[in-house]
Amino acid sequence: MSSQTLEQFLNENLEDLRGKGLYNVIDPLESPNGPVIKINGRELINLSSNNYLGLATDERLKKAAEQAIEKYGVGAGAVRTINGTLELHVKLEEKLAEFKGTEAAIAYQSGFNCNMAAISAVMDKNDAILSDELNHASIIDGCRLSRAKIIRYNHSDMEDLRAKAKEARESGLYKKLMVITDGVFSMDGDIALLPEIVEIAEEFDLMTYVDDAHGSGVLGKGAGTVKHFGLQDKIDFQIGTLSKAIGVVGGYVAGKQNLIDWLKVRSRPFLFSTSLTPADVAASIQSIEILTESTELNERLWENGNYLKKGLKELGFNIGDSETPITPCIIGEEKLTQQFSKRLNEEGVYAKSIVFPTVPAGTGRVRNMPTAAHTKEMLDKAISIYEKVGKEMGVIN
Repeated sequence: MSSQTLEQFLNENLEDLRGKGLYNVIDPLESPNGPVIKINGRELINLSSNNYLGLATDERLKKAAEQAIEKYGVGAGAVRTINGTLELHVKLEEKLAEFKGTEAAIAYQSGFNCNMAAISAVMDKNDAILSDELNHASIIDGCRLSRAKIIRYNHSDMEDLRAKAKEARESGLYKKLMVITDGVFSMDGDIALLPEIVEIAEEFDLMTYVDDAHGSGVLGKGAGTVKHFGLQDKIDFQIGTLSKAIGVVGGYVAGKQNLIDWLKVRSRPFLFSTSLTPADVAASIQSIEILTESTELNERLWENGNYLKKGLKELGFNIGDSETPITPCIIGEEKLTQQFSKRLNEEGVYAKSIVFPTVPAGTGRVRNMPTAAHTKEMLDKAISIYEKVGKEMGVIN
């Protein structure tokens, strides 16, 4: 017999979420996650994927994965520190370090794992972390796991960061100080002010940590936000994902050799979780080679992102201040946002609503993620559907 306390807790809270329009319904795909997807037998223009460069369905990556399975099998068979390190893992990490312009890199099973691993391996209860208030959930959880004092600073507010860094340093309470920021903020598409952050970090001896999940493959001709600003020698931790622009799954930390050596002996997800599968590693290597050899996909991504932005802005939608292809349409109230997303779906566009607690209450939005794989015809159709639904629901005139 199940716990009555648990049953009551679950039923009451699920009902509360549904009543507030905050319950998320998951739609299984019946197709690859490309520019057009199939759900419940219907084809929809897909504007919700993080597959920025269209590489998740690329034939070259599929072939690399197939060949790796034939040679190494479907699983690595152990954690990295026992005998789960294949020659492929070493090659991937060498490619990542070269790609990010660092001495070394270490691969993990997910981008989320990177933040759980790296922060807690270096920071502890005697330290403090200055964290942007809009940082990703995985950064927040990684900070909590470290048991360091978390000092939130206002989003991209350099005066606030400087004041809090000064106060933390002069207090004498902490052995080590770190500043953590996303490179690109996933809900608004704005870019961290890395040159200013580095300046403050040098002034107050802060370690610098950039989670570039949405910047890698997008900024810096594909190499990321740190490369975009030419700060490879100034950032201590570069965190990235293999799950978005790279098109596969996994994550990595890039930095100096001694940092990577330390993470290999002290970061818990590396020590206690089976390593990335051969197919995923081989596909990731292939993807990074494609990005290293050509900027064509990156250029197409930006072209499509700018095209969609222009179309939606001209219709009168509030697309915020995004500086990247991420294009939010800010609707506001949660239930209206979810209804707007539902109507887009009915008309042929898959663009999921993002509401509280992922974004602040009252700032619900439909987030659009144009990719290099979209055609102008697809984007024109999506813009036309946005116009129809926007006017019908009174979101635009």
